[in-house]
Amino acid sequence: MPTIKDVAAVAGVSTATVSRVLNGERVREETKQKVVSAIKTLGYRPNQIARSLKTQKTFSVGFVVPKFDPFFMQVAQAIEYVLNE
Repeated sequence: MPTIKDVAAVAGVSTATVSRVLNGERVREETKQKVVSAIKTLGYRPNQIARSLKTQKTFSVGFVVPKFDPFFMQVAQAIEYVLNE
C-alpha cells in the first residue's frame, strides 16, 4: 500500500506539499497536477486510522441497543443517514 512519502517521491515534492493537496489547501496548479497524477498512478488512498491518530478525531459514533431488533436497525440507518448529510 503506497504511503504519502511514495506519492511525494513520484511527484518530486515534499510530503507537506502532498498533504496540502490532499487537504485542499492552496498549491500551484502545476504542482497539484503532479501530486494528483502520482496519487492516481500509485493508487494512493489516505489511511483513516493514521489520520485519526494524528488529528485525534475519529468521526465515529457508537450506538448501543438493548436487543437486536429490526426497529433498532431502522433507527441506526436513520442516524447514519443524518450523520452522512
